Amino acid sequence: MLEASGLMVFYENMLALNNVSIRCASDQIIGVFGANSAGKSTLMYALSGIMLDIRKKEEMSGGERITLSGSIRFEGRELINLKPSRRARAGIVLCPERRRIFKESTVLENLKIGGYLATPRQAAETLDFVLRVFPALNRLKNRVGGFLSGGEQQMLAIGRALMAQPKILLLDEPLMGLSPLMQAMLMRATREIRDERKIAIIITEQYARPVIPIVDYAFILENGSAVMEGTRQELMDNPDVRSAYFGV
Repeated sequence: MLEASGLMVFYENMLALNNVSIRCASDQIIGVFGANSAGKSTLMYALSGIMLDIRKKEEMSGGERITLSGSIRFEGRELINLKPSRRARAGIVLCPERRRIFKESTVLENLKIGGYLATPRQAAETLDFVLRVFPALNRLKNRVGGFLSGGEQQMLAIGRALMAQPKILLLDEPLMGLSPLMQAMLMRATREIRDERKIAIIITEQYARPVIPIVDYAFILENGSAVMEGTRQELMDNPDVRSAYFGV
């Protein structure tokens, strides 16, 4: 479904992604693990096209020069120079780190904003699904987003991304700052989203332990490079990986 190969992202004086290749089939949950500054968010910005907007903004402001190269193919189509809005319409939707909901809008308004690419029928059906998989949002649908807890905001951010009708959902560090109980709930919901909606998912995290039970395949980034990949079991059987990313 999605295959990126040879991705390179250069900032002015830093190599952020170094010849990274990643693939995700239509029925998979893919994990991408790495420490802070390993290149996880840069990879998600490259896949979603947001990196093109960041590059343009830097050019217009006279900021640092950004160079992007490589190949991103989705359903047989090359996307490396396609605008993020066009990628979203094609089905690649990013749920960014730190939630970035509309804090002055209610839960329901946030979700409806996310459905701008959907038909009325799709929006209504997806809204019902979001409120079922995240029942807390149903109770809070008239609450302003800024008054939600971190976990509730993350549920809302994922729900808003689902409203955009993704074929592949990019979750960038969705567990950041959340309790273990909330992390476990979100991972159960993520698996339910894949199973019921048939949406492929790529999820990045610094620590693999909460995520590894739901992934089919995973990649490990270090200093912008993919240094290891394998199935869930292959990574769990590697003592170096367990020590660095599972905390065991």
